[in-house]
Amino acid sequence: MPDPRFFSVAGPFKVAELAEIGQARLNDGANAQLVICDVAPIDAAGPRELSFLDNPRYADLFLHSKAGACVVQPDRANTAPPTMSLLVSDNPYLSYARIASAFYPTADSEPRESEDKFFIHSTAEIGSGARIAVGAVIKKAAKIGDNVRIDSNAVIGPGVIIGDDCHIGAMASVFYCVMGNGVRLYSGARIGEAGFGFAHDGEKFVSVPQLGRVLIGDHVEIGANTTIDRGSGPDTVIGAGCRIDNLVQIGHNVRLGRNCVIVAQAGISGSTILEDAVTLGGQVGLTGHLTVGKGAQIGAQSGVMKNIAPGERMIGTPAVPARQFMRQAAILGRLARGKEIKDG
Repeated sequence: MPDPRFFSVAGPFKVAELAEIGQARLNDGANAQLVICDVAPIDAAGPRELSFLDNPRYADLFLHSKAGACVVQPDRANTAPPTMSLLVSDNPYLSYARIASAFYPTADSEPRESEDKFFIHSTAEIGSGARIAVGAVIKKAAKIGDNVRIDSNAVIGPGVIIGDDCHIGAMASVFYCVMGNGVRLYSGARIGEAGFGFAHDGEKFVSVPQLGRVLIGDHVEIGANTTIDRGSGPDTVIGAGCRIDNLVQIGHNVRLGRNCVIVAQAGISGSTILEDAVTLGGQVGLTGHLTVGKGAQIGAQSGVMKNIAPGERMIGTPAVPARQFMRQAAILGRLARGKEIKDG
């Protein structure tokens, strides 16, 4: 369930009410009176929580899910666990967006506070040796560790936890985040903004509440003007020891293993997993829901559209093994010079 330090849940609702809210229909055998208290990812939802299945990549998780209720397409209704109440929709993501918005109608808003209050909220906890520069704002119930440095005009959101010996640069903002020790966040970085999640109802876009966090491990560095979106339900995770350059975009639900290196202007789409010690060159782009194996290296300006095995070295758009790319480049060079190409 979403972290109560950051999100306040409405409800509960009966399954029948949620079907009406989501503009879905109850499947035969659904328990219309079942009380649902929250929404959750399909692999984490429990008997009093609702989830959804829209991407066939997660069909196996659906088969073993313990969710009390789930929004699915009609062709999935016969494959559900027997105890699950189904809300059937031609567009499960859109129905889920409406339902999640009922549980979290103000997920992206903060309580208004008087402008004459101190920049450090009275409920914030500030560790020993912390240095907070002029203009920095620390909001309600935030926890700042020992020996932390927060530079001018940085903003630390409600409930955020920052570990010991961290440095938050000028104009950076940190929301919906739990941060380890020894993290360096450079100027202008944006941590925990809403992920790029929306559905379309045929006329307009419907925003999907982004109910996850950003979890940052120890001794991570995050460059200037880099953005890391909070999760949509699962968390966005940055593993210990990662080095992330300036102007990098990391989407919601992305998981980086330990000691990954991400060079400037790279973009990682949502729900992609980078295992330990992966390196992305400058301007690399990865589509969503991929897995890049441990120790893989991806050359600059590559476009990655499929999973990459551990230890692979890839380059190009679409990305191919480096040796194959070099051979292709050599062939193109010979063609440009008008030379005959022979097999082998």
